[in-house]
Amino acid sequence: MSPRPYQLGKRQEQIDESRQRVIDAARSLLAQADSYRSFTVEAVAKQADVAKATVYYQFGSKPGVLEALCDALAAAGGMSGMSAAFTDPDPAAGLRTLVGVFARFWAEDRGVMRRLRALAALDPEVGAVIASRDQRRRRALEAIVGRLLDDPQHSRSPGREQLVRTLGMLTSFETFDTLAGSNRSLAETTDGVIDLVEGVLRQTPSAPNHGADSDD
Repeated sequence: MSPRPYQLGKRQEQIDESRQRVIDAARSLLAQADSYRSFTVEAVAKQADVAKATVYYQFGSKPGVLEALCDALAAAGGMSGMSAAFTDPDPAAGLRTLVGVFARFWAEDRGVMRRLRALAALDPEVGAVIASRDQRRRRALEAIVGRLLDDPQHSRSPGREQLVRTLGMLTSFETFDTLAGSNRSLAETTDGVIDLVEGVLRQTPSAPNHGADSDD
């Protein structure tokens, strides 16, 4: 006899609930861990009050847990708003939108973000997860820069590559965290990053800067 629909639904609810507990536990553990060695699948399972086998079954590995945590942070931080940056007919305005999206993401949980990126330098598994996320940000910047430089084919010219690298640095968590300090608001910090980005654009040939007021 096949399982009844309500039994399947209840089972899925239990799976979803335990999955969320593991993600919440990983976030909590990262926020309080005093050593990168303390962030293990065993520690996450204990924090979530689930069996270690449950963590492996649902996430596969420690990187799988971290990927899920990053996805959760991205959802809470409004990364879904990124699409608006690519549909804006003005690429400079799209870039400003992109900066705002990244800033909201970085601000979602600065303590955990800081911890993740510090661990990335020490733990190759964490490093691979963070490198993958940074590569996504780079691809988004490449798309915007291609439009800014009126380069539909996205040719890898030295000027274009340098601009992508510079914007990558300016939109990084490290830059955001430094500018935010201990008391600057999200809006103030975002405006600070945008000012830096537009300063770079003003010095880049063929890159329009529509942020400044026109004298015409």
